[in-house]
Amino acid sequence: MKRLLILVLPMLAAACGLLDSDEPGKPKIEDERLQSLAKMFAELPIGSDHLQEVHDAVEASSGRGYDEEYTMECLLNAPGSGVGETRETKGNSTDGSYGNPLRNLIRSYFQSHSSSSFTKSSVDDMMGQLAASGYQLYWPFSDSWDGESFPVITFDPGFGAESNYGYAISFLEDGTRVVDSVYVDEQVAMERPVWVLNRNSDAGFSPVDLFDAVSILTKSGNRPETQPAGSGHRRLMMKSFKMLRQFDTWFRGASEFNVKCGSVEGFTASTEAELKLYSPSVTDFTIVVKRKYVNKTLPFDVILVSDFSTQLDKIAFLVTEDDGGTRTNWKCQAQVKFQSKTYGFDVDLPYNEKDDIVWRGQLSARFFEEEDIVSGRFGDVVIDFELE
Repeated sequence: MKRLLILVLPMLAAACGLLDSDEPGKPKIEDERLQSLAKMFAELPIGSDHLQEVHDAVEASSGRGYDEEYTMECLLNAPGSGVGETRETKGNSTDGSYGNPLRNLIRSYFQSHSSSSFTKSSVDDMMGQLAASGYQLYWPFSDSWDGESFPVITFDPGFGAESNYGYAISFLEDGTRVVDSVYVDEQVAMERPVWVLNRNSDAGFSPVDLFDAVSILTKSGNRPETQPAGSGHRRLMMKSFKMLRQFDTWFRGASEFNVKCGSVEGFTASTEAELKLYSPSVTDFTIVVKRKYVNKTLPFDVILVSDFSTQLDKIAFLVTEDDGGTRTNWKCQAQVKFQSKTYGFDVDLPYNEKDDIVWRGQLSARFFEEEDIVSGRFGDVVIDFELE
């Protein structure tokens, strides 16, 4: 293990090197700017209050259905806030709870590492670039933190790597702050706090909240008005979701599953003229499954089809794990039964070209009617459904 004193780490000629670094002789890294960002955080005079700030933020993100993450945008503009929170939604705590938040340390770092020609506006520009960079602090297994231990700071090296080196912050008996260069893999992250600098991949989603022991909350953006008792309307619900394997390296955190269902809601046509009045609808939502939940059944209560009529024959169903890329579509059909014949309605279900396609196809109405709650394996996930 190599011990490094807290020295000025190379960031090119000026602080702007943080966003455009290139260090000859270093191992190949997918995004070298993350390496520079990790170095910077290792140099910051982080104290116990900063650990609490980061922990508050990742808990807030997790409580809203996201991964254990603290985006640079939140860190610089609303300290202690999780994804989806703002200065307005969090209130005065963004200013009052942290007397010297991490963003102050970063500003001081930029100022001290800038050339004499840099001005306040130049540093402001750097702060703005970092806030808009899409980078974040990811703290896996943050719920097991003892409230005192300082982290190992590392970064996502990319290219599918499962291990890397990191900077472990500790203190000598005389109070001297040192940084140890240490090996980091997922097992290390399970045993001690690790901060990973990586790219945010889920802030653009509005994930369905998970029912768990910590947060018994439900959110379903596609939930319609409750149908009156005895109305004869049925709803197709997704009741639970199980991920059977990890879809990304641990450096990239949780898996983000996009679930899409194409159907014809409330179909009750009795004439060809009425048939032409119907068009398919698409239910689309995101589930973020943290790595610790692999092979665990996670209860949800999400509506897939709000008015599942007796004439609905097949729905289009697509599950992907988000990996970005160009937007494209899968063309499928939702089918209904009409005058002893089956009619198809074309449905376009969007996904990204780099996404892992976990499963896609048609599901028959008969499948959902087999039991009160039916279970099916769809690629490497298991989903339970209920037709209410």
